[in-house]
Amino acid sequence: MTPAGTFFAGIGLLILFGWYFATDSEKIRRLLGTVLTVAITAFCLASTYPPFDQKRPDGTIIRAGKIHLGLDLQGGTSFLIRLEPAAGPEGTKRPITKSMVDQAIEAIRKRVDQFGVSEPIITPQGTDRILVQIPGLDAEKIQEARTQLQRVAKLEFRMVYPDNGDRLAKIDQGQEVIPPDYRIETYTMRPEGNEKPRQERLLIKKKADLGGDRVTESHAYYGNEGWTVQMKFDSAGAKKFGEITAANKGHRFAIVLDGAVISAPVIRDAIYGGDAIITGKFDETEARGLASVLENPLQTPVKIEEERQVSASLGSDSIKSGIYSGIAGFALVVVFMIIYYRLVGLIADIALAINCIMVVGALGMFNSVLTLPGIAGLILSLGIAVDANVLIYERLRDEIKQGKTLRTAIDTSYSKAFSAIFDAHVTQFLTAVILFWLASGPVKGFALTLTIGIVASMFSSLLVTYTCFSWAFALNILKKVSMLHLIRSKDFDFLGNAKKFMVVSGIAIVACLAALFMRGNRNLGADFRGGDLMVLSASQKLTPDEVRTALANTGLQNSVIQSERVANRDLISIRSDAGNADKIKARLQEALPKAGLKFEQTDHVGALVGKELASKSALALTLGLIGIFLYVSMRFGTSFAVGSLAALAHDLIITLGIFSLSGRELSLIMVAAVLTIAGYSINDKIVVFDRIRSGLRDRLSGSVAQVMNHSINDTLSRTILTGGTVLLTVLALYFFGGPVLNDFAFSFLVGVIVGTYSSIFIASPIVLWWTRARGKDTASLRREVTQSATSANPIAR
Repeated sequence: MTPAGTFFAGIGLLILFGWYFATDSEKIRRLLGTVLTVAITAFCLASTYPPFDQKRPDGTIIRAGKIHLGLDLQGGTSFLIRLEPAAGPEGTKRPITKSMVDQAIEAIRKRVDQFGVSEPIITPQGTDRILVQIPGLDAEKIQEARTQLQRVAKLEFRMVYPDNGDRLAKIDQGQEVIPPDYRIETYTMRPEGNEKPRQERLLIKKKADLGGDRVTESHAYYGNEGWTVQMKFDSAGAKKFGEITAANKGHRFAIVLDGAVISAPVIRDAIYGGDAIITGKFDETEARGLASVLENPLQTPVKIEEERQVSASLGSDSIKSGIYSGIAGFALVVVFMIIYYRLVGLIADIALAINCIMVVGALGMFNSVLTLPGIAGLILSLGIAVDANVLIYERLRDEIKQGKTLRTAIDTSYSKAFSAIFDAHVTQFLTAVILFWLASGPVKGFALTLTIGIVASMFSSLLVTYTCFSWAFALNILKKVSMLHLIRSKDFDFLGNAKKFMVVSGIAIVACLAALFMRGNRNLGADFRGGDLMVLSASQKLTPDEVRTALANTGLQNSVIQSERVANRDLISIRSDAGNADKIKARLQEALPKAGLKFEQTDHVGALVGKELASKSALALTLGLIGIFLYVSMRFGTSFAVGSLAALAHDLIITLGIFSLSGRELSLIMVAAVLTIAGYSINDKIVVFDRIRSGLRDRLSGSVAQVMNHSINDTLSRTILTGGTVLLTVLALYFFGGPVLNDFAFSFLVGVIVGTYSSIFIASPIVLWWTRARGKDTASLRREVTQSATSANPIAR
């Protein structure tokens, strides 16, 4: 669909949504809900066709797919870049320093991953080289990547001699000489249509009046003069630019990029405010590329030394087993919902399928790269979607027990469940938006998928399922609802036994912290610490999966193993923890004696997680937690905010501690797992807190502790069911996902169990104890909850 078509389709959908929530007619709402569901599903399906690249047998892409896979899933192109030292005094070469390499890495990362969805691998290699791997590039994109990687982007603004070309004409006639501060440059203007390029000679200052180091932002847009690049200067640059333009009205200045004049406009008026534009008959790709490099200039020139095609970093066996186990896990959830909830479980499965279509369709529309961290975000969003349906159905069970008619019970269950669904989704959405805004790399990929999943979950769990129920009543299909019941007894004294569970958790936290501190840097894998890179060849055909099998059960199987092709030679690269190179060589020679192995290269590679990537991700996580604290404080009260974050810290410490005790190492894949666990944990606590809030507001009889006990018992089935459905998917991934995905599945498995435990036994007692620690009685907690802001409920009618 064209951009204009997409725009008008979006406007149409917004109008339908407004109409859906505004109408009081059940019939019109049912029809609008159906139209919205069908239209959005069809739109998302169209956005994903064809889903993957269509290739010839030789690997040439015939037709590009809408869903782009990351390096871990499909491989891509590898560039080995060497930094070229600038000349120092007396012609000597200045040494390449670590700060130069770090600056180049961050500039390159921002260029090749401008919107944070490409997820390349960028790591220092040796002392003066950088390894860059970019997923799934065709021939045209490879050339574009070469240009983006090597372009220094040294931008300069230089004044043209202020006499409208008279001095240059006299110089050409031999009547004048070139002023010492100027030199003659040739400006080649871009042709229009079939015209030939026109050239103009200009007398330009040798020294820049203003440098590109003052540019803080740059972006491309389509304006009256075609594609244009807009820049914004910092305060010093804006002041200088204003002074230059005010003093030189009516004269020309040259915009010089990497020594070539790309534009030479006339200054018509003083330009204050720090904004400037560059026009030059660019096409869209050129304009966006120029904007990217101007915002991220290289301080040190670079040169591409080598270019290779690389295979998926996870290995084909791991990818296949991961796909099969994911499908198996999803199928188990679908079957479980039907068995447990019968007919209404089938409605939930329909909504879940539409949720998946919407997420994948949105990823296709945004040209996102799907990687394992992105899949982790998808798993979390599906877990949230299942949880929303479980919330509604458990409320429905309670309403039916009270003797209400089925139609009234369904309407009431949606109305009462809405606040929990809304608050759980908003807390996730706040974190996801902050992560996407500030973080980069795999954290941003996780955030994008999660954000899309949250929006899809709200749509599918509320509008789609409600529309299905409406049709079931209209067609007289649904007359009775029957479900299984997991926990019938609801009289366990959670608050009365809280101290016992707190002691158990306290011991577990101390043990886990001790394990983490004792192992120290050994908790971190090569992605965080750097490691060894080996490149080997073989006289016989050798695949990464064969190498991975040879390293199985040796403690080296988590090494990143890829096939590479360069100059018609097939190579295998192995990236492992530092100090393992000799062990891997010995093991491979022992396990593959007939392969004819030759070790071509052994080198040290830096961490995939650079300082800026780590600091930005940490800042994003911190702000995300602050956002959760403020939102939960506003909606529930400060005590609940403290309880939610304390329980979250409990879950993460124990999960990471058990991960460390098992002898595993943290990798980039584990970053996605930790984020997923945090999201699941917060979602779980919000649902329990919502039921407590409801009980306190409705002034249920008994003390606050008794209301909490009653609420935890009421949500016990839902808490265990949600954890159980997520565990079905994770267990399938753990047992059948292969060794590469085992760490991810193991941590997620532990995190879900610990998160479910803390939601039941830990979070609520902390809320109560924190209230007392503040010197307040429990009655103040009831008042705090009663006075907190309430959300508008568009479904309650």
